[in-house]
Amino acid sequence: MNAVSILEIENLRTYFYSKSKQAFIRAVDGVDLGINRGETLGLVGESGSGKSITALSVMGLIPAEPGVISGRIGFTADSIHTNLLQDLENYVDLKDTDGRVMEVRKDFSGWQEQVERLMRNIRGKEISMIFQNPRSSLNPFIPIGKQITEAILLNTRIKDRGEARERAFYWLEQVKIDSPRLRFYSYPYELSGGMCQRAMVAMALASEPSLLIADEPTTGLDATIQSKIVDLLKELKSAFNVTTMLISHDIAVIKRLSDSAAVMYGGTLMECGSAGDILSPNLESKHPYTAALLASIPSERHIKEKIYLQAIEGDVLDTINTPEGCRFYARCNRVTEGIRGKCQYHEPDLREISPGHCVRCWLYDD
Repeated sequence: MNAVSILEIENLRTYFYSKSKQAFIRAVDGVDLGINRGETLGLVGESGSGKSITALSVMGLIPAEPGVISGRIGFTADSIHTNLLQDLENYVDLKDTDGRVMEVRKDFSGWQEQVERLMRNIRGKEISMIFQNPRSSLNPFIPIGKQITEAILLNTRIKDRGEARERAFYWLEQVKIDSPRLRFYSYPYELSGGMCQRAMVAMALASEPSLLIADEPTTGLDATIQSKIVDLLKELKSAFNVTTMLISHDIAVIKRLSDSAAVMYGGTLMECGSAGDILSPNLESKHPYTAALLASIPSERHIKEKIYLQAIEGDVLDTINTPEGCRFYARCNRVTEGIRGKCQYHEPDLREISPGHCVRCWLYDD
């Protein structure tokens, strides 16, 4: 692993049990990811591909049974080097058949106590998260300034309330909320969606975390406000060099903000590498799923030449019944007769096809 990696995820598996279907939903199934210090990693993919569950697994916020069941999440900060899943396997008994988990027995109380021990000095302090819906993430009965002040008192070395309040003013100014000293006393319902999101960004950054996770930070905002939030995140990255995991289904947002990108589908990683390469429509050597995502985005050329957008055929993978072979096989339009058998019955490994560029596809077997 890279010596400057701040987050190293290895073979992460987060499953949920569907009582109605008497089967496991393999939300995250064997994900390997790494983020270097000062880098922004963009996670992209359709809804249901496992992006948000990966982030929640890192934060230790998977409450439903059975939750994270195996893997390693290595986190390195200035004073911390730990596996965020350390010893959790002691609270789980897995039974599998042919490498597929068929039964999980879990000591839920012991598991949860261990998670809280591991995350006590990390969640909110070393790792902060911006959630999808800012209004639901803020307490509606407390002014936003007081919420940021409490976060500073809880997660930093500042313990004087007056000093914490001044620091909260500072962060409201940094996220460019208009009249920050006035907005300090505003309740969430008095603010627009864009202002609530800025307040969430201020709260997340107030602890000066080593890693920031931004989960769909522009979802639910109109186009103009989305653009302003993206510009804000770009400026804050430049000013504070925050290491970030950015999750979005909006490829344009990922392209603007990310140094590297990872494409997820069906709970696993299909492609990763430089964001400039992977999300460029001109690079031919990419996973068919990535190419299909890019082809479905409207561009100036589509408008000028009146070209129809290309839809990805078929339905998103049912992660209860994952296939033996490639997870994208049923929807792929680039399968050749020479590799059809492998695509259908053998899942390809994630392999490097050029320096720093990895793809999970039999097209690049050589």
